[in-house]
Amino acid sequence: MSIIAQDMREVDQVIARRLDSGVPLVGQVSRYIIAAGGKRLRPALLLLTCGALGYRGEQRFNLAAVVEFIHTATLLHDDVVDDSALRRGNATANEMFGNPASVLVGDFLYSRAFQMMVDAQDMRVMQVLADATNVIAEGEVLQLMNMHNAALDEAGYLQVIRSKTAKLFEASARVGAILAGSSTAMEEACATYGQALGTAFQVVDDVLDYTGDAGVMGKTLGDDLREGKTTLPLIAAMQRGTSSQRDVIQTAIETGGMSMLDQVIEIVKTTGALDVARLAATQEAHRAIAAARQLPPGPHAECLIQLSAQLLERQY
Repeated sequence: MSIIAQDMREVDQVIARRLDSGVPLVGQVSRYIIAAGGKRLRPALLLLTCGALGYRGEQRFNLAAVVEFIHTATLLHDDVVDDSALRRGNATANEMFGNPASVLVGDFLYSRAFQMMVDAQDMRVMQVLADATNVIAEGEVLQLMNMHNAALDEAGYLQVIRSKTAKLFEASARVGAILAGSSTAMEEACATYGQALGTAFQVVDDVLDYTGDAGVMGKTLGDDLREGKTTLPLIAAMQRGTSSQRDVIQTAIETGGMSMLDQVIEIVKTTGALDVARLAATQEAHRAIAAARQLPPGPHAECLIQLSAQLLERQY
């Protein structure tokens, strides 16, 4: 995404400046997780949307940093809830600094993001980002309620990922359209793109948990199973498998049975469940591409289209 490389450097400067705190541990933990890398997809989405719609104002850097802060806060809290030890190939912040520091610094990043939103002096932007943050929190709680629930169906699964993951993608693209002063129809096209892209991203992520390379992904294979998460590959495998295969998956979900991981992976592969999940991701990616084609043609819109297509090929 060389087209926004300079914009991303500007965002990085905003991030570094706004991480400053009089409390050393706040900056230490925040910098640790942000420096760990990541795809920066959400700020990129906001910048690409602004570029496609002709907005060149400074607020695009501030608000791109805001969505990255909101995302980073959710990661800090997620890793505590999930008791994760690895993220992006590095020890998680909770592993390095402990759970209390991770939770509290996550709170700092949320509140700093809200301070920065005020700088935009735009109630519509604040409404979209505040609503998105609230929906993400609801999605996290919904996922918690569904832990070890082998009865979760595809509709319930989609409700979780559209809230927990896709909502911030959607908000990032929508904010770009709002900054550009776009029509309601154009704003909705951008929001649809973000929601579809975010949904596809999460479905691919859930497939990689059973097919990926732990070294490439930078996290432990089978983490979802250990945490008792009923994802689309498991839902499809239970629908398509024999009664004994269903029993194996159900037991693994209900007990977080890592001893059964190899068995579960084999069932997921032999039932064609991975193909079902990949098809769902492909359909969402195509929905994103159709929405991106409604934007004014140009290099930024083309990049949004390519991003959707590349998403299906990712290995981490």
